[in-house]
Amino acid sequence: MRTLVGVMRLLLSPKWMAWHVLTLGAMVTCGFLAVWQWGRAGSAMGSALNIGYGLQWPLFAIFFGVMWWRFLRLEVAGLREQEAGGDEPPADGHGGTVTAPATTTTTATTATAAEPELSGVPAQPAAPVAAGVPAAAAATAETAATSSGRPSPFTARPAGVSAPRATDPQLRAYNEELARLAARQEETSS
Repeated sequence: MRTLVGVMRLLLSPKWMAWHVLTLGAMVTCGFLAVWQWGRAGSAMGSALNIGYGLQWPLFAIFFGVMWWRFLRLEVAGLREQEAGGDEPPADGHGGTVTAPATTTTTATTATAAEPELSGVPAQPAAPVAAGVPAAAAATAETAATSSGRPSPFTARPAGVSAPRATDPQLRAYNEELARLAARQEETSS
């Protein structure tokens, strides 16, 4: 009973009232456009393209309705989870819990003995520094891969991993020409 009251309160909240109006407006607009395309297809200037659009617009309307329903179910599931877990608000504000992925840590560079000395002061080995992250987790984050097992495109490439080779012959030739131009420029600048 308490969940039903929560769902009704959710459905009548200003945020969801706006979603109801936008979804209904989009579905009605798609319906009008479908009818217009069907009418256009039957005219002297109509074509198969108009028939295709006449079939496409109702699919868009169904998509809007399905997404509205899915978002509503997610919110209701969050309400039920909140009710089952107590009266505390959800951690992420949307009815779910927040879990930090392993690849979203920020680490500072570490100095090692192999790096050159700066201004006569020998480099000291330093532990990785991260905002509230233990050193072991920060070290793991540097080489962490995404859930698909591939390295993240937003971090430095881990040692031993090479860039994927292009299978397109034109792209390969273009990259080889760029490499030749870079080598020629390096020779002339030396």
